[in-house]
Amino acid sequence: MKRLTLGADIGGSHITAALIDLEEKTEVKNTWSRNRIQSDGSAEDIINAWAQTLEKSAQGCDLKNLTINIAMPGPMDYRNGICKIKDQGKYKALYGLNIKQLLANRLGILPSRINFMNDAACFLKGEVFSGTMAGYDHAIGLTLGTGLGTSYFANGKVKDAGLWNMPFLNGIAEDYISTRWFVSRFAELSGSSIKDVKDLIENHKESVHFKTIFSEFSVNLAIVIHKFIRKRMPIAAVLGGNIANAEEYFIEDTRKHLAKIMGYSFPVKKSVLGEKAALIGAGSVYYN
Repeated sequence: MKRLTLGADIGGSHITAALIDLEEKTEVKNTWSRNRIQSDGSAEDIINAWAQTLEKSAQGCDLKNLTINIAMPGPMDYRNGICKIKDQGKYKALYGLNIKQLLANRLGILPSRINFMNDAACFLKGEVFSGTMAGYDHAIGLTLGTGLGTSYFANGKVKDAGLWNMPFLNGIAEDYISTRWFVSRFAELSGSSIKDVKDLIENHKESVHFKTIFSEFSVNLAIVIHKFIRKRMPIAAVLGGNIANAEEYFIEDTRKHLAKIMGYSFPVKKSVLGEKAALIGAGSVYYN
Protein backbone atom coordinates (compact mmCIF):
# COMPACT_ATOMS: atom_id res chain seq x y z
CA MET A 1 0.00 0.00 0.00
CA LYS A 2 1.37 3.42 -0.97
CA ARG A 3 2.36 5.86 1.74
CA LEU A 4 0.50 9.06 0.93
CA THR A 5 0.17 12.43 2.55
CA LEU A 6 -1.63 15.57 1.44
CA GLY A 7 0.75 18.48 0.97
CA ALA A 8 -0.22 22.11 0.47
CA ASP A 9 1.55 25.41 -0.09
CA ILE A 10 -0.23 28.61 0.90
CA GLY A 11 0.97 31.95 -0.40
CA GLY A 12 -0.36 35.47 -0.20
CA SER A 13 -2.69 34.95 -3.17
CA HIS A 14 -2.91 31.21 -3.79
CA ILE A 15 -3.05 27.70 -2.41
CA THR A 16 -1.56 24.70 -4.17
CA ALA A 17 -2.15 21.13 -3.04
CA ALA A 18 -1.44 17.55 -4.13
CA LEU A 19 -1.21 14.06 -2.76
CA ILE A 20 2.45 13.20 -2.16
CA ASP A 21 3.77 9.68 -2.71
CA LEU A 22 6.44 9.34 -0.02
CA GLU A 23 8.02 6.30 -1.63
CA GLU A 24 8.31 7.82 -5.12
CA LYS A 25 9.16 11.26 -3.66
CA THR A 26 6.80 13.13 -5.96
CA GLU A 27 3.20 14.26 -6.31
CA VAL A 28 0.57 11.72 -7.31
CA LYS A 29 -0.48 12.18 -10.94
CA ASN A 30 -3.65 14.20 -11.51
CA THR A 31 -3.98 15.36 -7.89
CA TRP A 32 -2.37 18.78 -8.42
CA SER A 33 -4.78 21.59 -7.58
CA ARG A 34 -4.14 25.34 -7.50
CA ASN A 35 -6.58 28.12 -6.69
CA ARG A 36 -6.35 31.86 -6.20
CA ILE A 37 -7.25 33.16 -2.76
CA GLN A 38 -8.72 36.53 -1.88
CA SER A 39 -6.42 37.05 1.09
CA ASP A 40 -8.30 40.21 2.05
CA GLY A 41 -11.54 38.25 2.41
CA SER A 42 -13.32 37.05 5.53
CA ALA A 43 -11.91 34.23 7.65
CA GLU A 44 -14.79 31.99 6.61
CA ASP A 45 -14.21 32.60 2.90
CA ILE A 46 -10.46 31.96 3.19
CA ILE A 47 -10.84 28.75 5.19
CA ASN A 48 -13.53 27.53 2.81
CA ALA A 49 -11.32 28.19 -0.24
CA TRP A 50 -8.44 26.30 1.36
CA ALA A 51 -10.71 23.39 2.23
CA GLN A 52 -12.14 23.15 -1.30
CA THR A 53 -8.63 22.90 -2.77
CA LEU A 54 -7.58 20.23 -0.27
CA GLU A 55 -10.74 18.22 -0.91
CA LYS A 56 -10.17 18.39 -4.67
CA SER A 57 -6.60 17.10 -4.34
CA ALA A 58 -7.62 14.29 -1.97
CA GLN A 59 -9.23 12.58 -4.98
CA GLY A 60 -11.67 10.39 -3.09
CA CYS A 61 -9.23 9.50 -0.29
CA ASP A 62 -10.72 9.63 3.18
CA LEU A 63 -9.37 12.85 4.70
CA LYS A 64 -9.85 11.37 8.15
CA ASN A 65 -7.05 8.93 7.38
CA LEU A 66 -4.68 11.40 5.70
CA THR A 67 -2.11 13.65 7.30
CA ILE A 68 -2.34 17.16 5.87
CA ASN A 69 0.94 19.12 5.93
CA ILE A 70 0.68 22.79 4.97
CA ALA A 71 3.52 25.20 4.13
CA MET A 72 2.52 28.66 5.34
CA PRO A 73 4.33 32.00 5.58
CA GLY A 74 4.89 33.49 8.99
CA PRO A 75 4.72 34.90 11.47
CA MET A 76 2.69 32.09 12.93
CA ASP A 77 2.43 29.80 15.94
CA TYR A 78 2.98 26.72 13.80
CA ARG A 79 2.64 24.16 16.58
CA ASN A 80 -0.78 25.38 17.68
CA GLY A 81 -1.94 26.62 14.29
CA ILE A 82 -2.54 30.23 15.31
CA CYS A 83 -2.03 32.87 12.61
CA LYS A 84 0.13 35.84 13.61
CA ILE A 85 0.24 37.59 10.22
CA LYS A 86 -0.42 41.27 10.76
CA ASP A 87 0.02 44.47 8.72
CA GLN A 88 1.32 42.58 5.68
CA GLY A 89 -1.57 43.21 3.32
CA LYS A 90 -2.78 39.61 3.51
CA TYR A 91 -4.90 37.39 5.75
CA LYS A 92 -5.86 40.24 8.05
CA ALA A 93 -9.05 38.42 9.02
CA LEU A 94 -7.06 35.40 10.27
CA TYR A 95 -4.92 37.26 12.80
CA GLY A 96 -5.10 35.61 16.21
CA LEU A 97 -7.34 32.78 15.03
CA ASN A 98 -6.67 29.07 15.43
CA ILE A 99 -6.75 28.25 11.74
CA LYS A 100 -5.85 24.62 12.38
CA GLN A 101 -9.06 24.17 14.36
CA LEU A 102 -11.14 26.17 11.87
CA LEU A 103 -9.84 24.16 8.90
CA ALA A 104 -10.30 20.86 10.73
CA ASN A 105 -13.90 21.80 11.53
CA ARG A 106 -14.57 22.66 7.90
CA LEU A 107 -13.02 19.39 6.67
CA GLY A 108 -14.66 17.29 9.37
CA ILE A 109 -11.38 15.87 10.68
CA LEU A 110 -9.35 15.99 13.86
CA PRO A 111 -7.03 19.01 14.24
CA SER A 112 -4.19 16.57 14.95
CA ARG A 113 -4.40 15.53 11.29
CA ILE A 114 -3.24 19.00 10.19
CA ASN A 115 0.29 20.38 10.51
CA PHE A 116 1.33 23.93 9.62
CA MET A 117 4.99 24.56 8.82
CA ASN A 118 7.16 27.46 7.71
CA ASP A 119 7.12 27.75 3.92
CA ALA A 120 10.85 28.51 3.57
CA ALA A 121 11.70 25.41 5.59
CA CYS A 122 9.34 23.32 3.46
CA PHE A 123 11.01 24.64 0.30
CA LEU A 124 14.41 23.39 1.47
CA LYS A 125 12.95 20.10 2.72
CA GLY A 126 11.52 19.48 -0.75
CA GLU A 127 14.86 20.18 -2.41
CA VAL A 128 16.66 17.86 0.01
CA PHE A 129 13.98 15.18 -0.34
CA SER A 130 13.95 14.98 -4.13
CA GLY A 131 15.50 18.09 -5.67
CA THR A 132 18.74 20.02 -6.07
CA MET A 133 19.99 19.31 -2.54
CA ALA A 134 19.37 15.55 -2.60
CA GLY A 135 22.48 13.88 -1.21
CA TYR A 136 23.65 16.91 0.78
CA ASP A 137 23.62 16.49 4.56
CA HIS A 138 24.04 20.17 5.42
CA ALA A 139 22.51 22.87 3.24
CA ILE A 140 20.83 26.26 3.26
CA GLY A 141 17.93 27.55 1.20
CA LEU A 142 16.87 31.05 0.20
CA THR A 143 13.50 31.87 -1.35
CA LEU A 144 13.67 35.11 -3.31
CA GLY A 145 10.31 36.72 -3.97
CA THR A 146 7.92 39.18 -2.37
CA GLY A 147 9.97 38.62 0.77
CA LEU A 148 13.14 36.74 1.69
CA GLY A 149 12.84 33.25 3.16
CA THR A 150 15.82 31.50 4.74
CA SER A 151 16.12 27.94 6.01
CA TYR A 152 18.79 25.39 6.86
CA PHE A 153 19.11 21.61 6.84
CA ALA A 154 21.33 19.75 9.30
CA ASN A 155 21.20 16.51 11.28
CA GLY A 156 18.30 15.27 9.18
CA LYS A 157 16.04 18.20 10.03
CA VAL A 158 15.12 21.43 8.27
CA LYS A 159 14.34 24.64 10.11
CA ASP A 160 13.44 28.25 9.38
CA ALA A 161 16.55 30.42 9.79
CA GLY A 162 14.61 33.67 10.14
CA LEU A 163 17.38 35.80 8.62
CA TRP A 164 15.07 37.98 6.53
CA ASN A 165 15.38 40.75 9.12
CA MET A 166 19.10 40.56 9.88
CA PRO A 167 20.84 43.96 9.67
CA PHE A 168 22.09 44.68 6.16
CA LEU A 169 23.40 47.92 4.64
CA ASN A 170 20.91 50.67 5.53
CA GLY A 171 18.17 48.32 6.64
CA ILE A 172 17.54 44.58 6.77
CA ALA A 173 18.31 41.79 4.30
CA GLU A 174 14.77 41.64 2.92
CA ASP A 175 14.97 45.32 1.95
CA TYR A 176 17.60 44.38 -0.64
CA ILE A 177 16.76 40.76 -1.48
CA SER A 178 13.13 40.97 -2.58
CA THR A 179 10.80 42.07 -5.35
CA ARG A 180 10.24 45.41 -3.68
CA TRP A 181 13.97 46.20 -3.96
CA PHE A 182 13.85 45.69 -7.73
CA VAL A 183 10.74 47.87 -7.95
CA SER A 184 12.15 50.69 -5.82
CA ARG A 185 15.64 50.57 -7.34
CA PHE A 186 14.32 50.71 -10.91
CA ALA A 187 12.09 53.64 -9.99
CA GLU A 188 15.05 55.39 -8.36
CA LEU A 189 17.29 54.96 -11.38
CA SER A 190 14.79 55.43 -14.21
CA GLY A 191 11.87 57.35 -12.78
CA SER A 192 9.59 54.62 -14.16
CA SER A 193 7.62 51.95 -12.37
CA ILE A 194 7.61 48.17 -12.75
CA LYS A 195 5.35 45.56 -11.22
CA ASP A 196 7.97 42.91 -10.48
CA VAL A 197 11.10 41.21 -11.81
CA LYS A 198 9.16 39.49 -14.58
CA ASP A 199 7.95 42.90 -15.77
CA LEU A 200 11.52 44.22 -15.65
CA ILE A 201 12.76 41.40 -17.87
CA GLU A 202 9.88 41.33 -20.32
CA ASN A 203 9.48 45.07 -20.83
CA HIS A 204 12.68 46.84 -19.80
CA LYS A 205 15.56 44.61 -20.86
CA GLU A 206 16.85 47.34 -23.18
CA SER A 207 16.96 49.89 -20.37
CA VAL A 208 20.42 51.26 -19.56
CA HIS A 209 19.65 50.41 -15.95
CA PHE A 210 18.86 46.72 -16.49
CA LYS A 211 22.42 45.40 -16.08
CA THR A 212 23.14 47.81 -13.23
CA ILE A 213 20.22 46.53 -11.19
CA PHE A 214 21.08 42.86 -11.60
CA SER A 215 24.76 43.60 -10.96
CA GLU A 216 23.91 45.29 -7.67
CA PHE A 217 21.53 42.48 -6.76
CA SER A 218 24.19 39.81 -7.36
CA VAL A 219 26.60 41.61 -5.02
CA ASN A 220 23.97 42.01 -2.30
CA LEU A 221 22.86 38.40 -2.63
CA ALA A 222 26.45 37.13 -2.40
CA ILE A 223 26.99 39.09 0.82
CA VAL A 224 23.75 37.80 2.34
CA ILE A 225 24.61 34.21 1.40
CA HIS A 226 28.06 34.66 2.94
CA LYS A 227 26.54 35.90 6.21
CA PHE A 228 24.22 32.89 6.16
CA ILE A 229 27.15 30.52 5.52
CA ARG A 230 29.07 31.94 8.47
CA LYS A 231 26.12 31.30 10.75
CA ARG A 232 25.32 27.74 9.64
CA MET A 233 28.45 26.42 7.86
CA PRO A 234 26.60 24.51 5.10
CA ILE A 235 28.22 22.79 2.14
CA ALA A 236 25.75 24.06 -0.50
CA ALA A 237 22.93 26.55 -1.06
CA VAL A 238 19.77 26.43 -3.17
CA LEU A 239 17.77 29.39 -4.47
CA GLY A 240 14.02 29.38 -5.05
CA GLY A 241 11.15 31.82 -5.40
CA ASN A 242 10.03 33.87 -8.38
CA ILE A 243 13.25 35.90 -8.60
CA ALA A 244 15.24 32.70 -9.00
CA ASN A 245 13.52 32.26 -12.36
CA ALA A 246 15.69 35.15 -13.55
CA GLU A 247 18.85 33.23 -12.66
CA GLU A 248 20.54 33.85 -16.02
CA TYR A 249 20.90 37.52 -15.11
CA PHE A 250 22.51 37.16 -11.69
CA ILE A 251 23.45 33.66 -10.50
CA GLU A 252 26.88 33.40 -12.17
CA ASP A 253 27.88 36.84 -10.91
CA THR A 254 26.61 35.91 -7.45
CA ARG A 255 28.83 32.82 -7.46
CA LYS A 256 31.83 34.88 -8.58
CA HIS A 257 31.30 37.54 -5.90
CA LEU A 258 30.83 34.85 -3.25
CA ALA A 259 34.02 33.08 -4.35
CA LYS A 260 35.96 36.34 -3.98
CA ILE A 261 34.61 36.84 -0.47
CA MET A 262 35.25 33.26 0.65
CA GLY A 263 38.42 32.51 -1.27
CA TYR A 264 36.98 29.38 -2.84
CA SER A 265 34.03 28.29 -4.97
CA PHE A 266 30.85 27.49 -3.05
CA PRO A 267 27.92 25.59 -4.66
CA VAL A 268 24.93 27.90 -5.22
CA LYS A 269 22.22 26.15 -7.21
CA LYS A 270 18.76 26.98 -8.48
CA SER A 271 15.79 24.89 -7.39
CA VAL A 272 14.84 22.14 -9.84
CA LEU A 273 11.43 21.61 -8.27
CA GLY A 274 10.28 25.21 -8.58
CA GLU A 275 6.93 25.84 -6.96
CA LYS A 276 6.63 22.12 -6.26
CA ALA A 277 9.46 22.30 -3.72
CA ALA A 278 7.42 23.70 -0.82
CA LEU A 279 4.53 21.40 -1.67
CA ILE A 280 6.64 18.24 -1.72
CA GLY A 281 8.60 19.49 1.27
CA ALA A 282 5.43 20.02 3.29
CA GLY A 283 4.12 16.59 2.35
CA SER A 284 7.39 14.90 3.29
CA VAL A 285 8.47 17.02 6.25
CA TYR A 286 8.01 14.22 8.80
CA TYR A 287 9.42 11.56 6.47
CA ASN A 288 13.12 10.69 6.30
